Amino acid sequence: MMLIDFSDNLWSGIAYAIFVGVLLGVFYFAGLWWTVRRLGSSHYIAPLFLFSMLFRISVVMVSFYVFLGNDWRTLLLGLLGFFVLRLFATGLIRLKDNPVVIAPVLSIKDQHSSSGER
Repeated sequence: MMLIDFSDNLWSGIAYAIFVGVLLGVFYFAGLWWTVRRLGSSHYIAPLFLFSMLFRISVVMVSFYVFLGNDWRTLLLGLLGFFVLRLFATGLIRLKDNPVVIAPVLSIKDQHSSSGER
């Protein structure tokens, strides 16, 4: 069962499958980001994490089946789009957590105390 059949046009089918994979990746990782941000302020950490995980996985699995379930090649292209977005999201998080390190400007007082002079 596939919602749209692109069997006649190869390139539109490839673009559609990758686009669906990227959209599902956005949904999944945005939901994960939202859940992690809410865990610190929630009194019900385990149920929030569990239900969020089950909901995200269920939506992604059903969507892969409905939108890309006709052929294994379209499913593979959708997974490619999903994992490309995963690489982008993890790279974005690494950049956000580890900004370019710029050496701080030390005052004269700090320079003398760090070198052992008094």
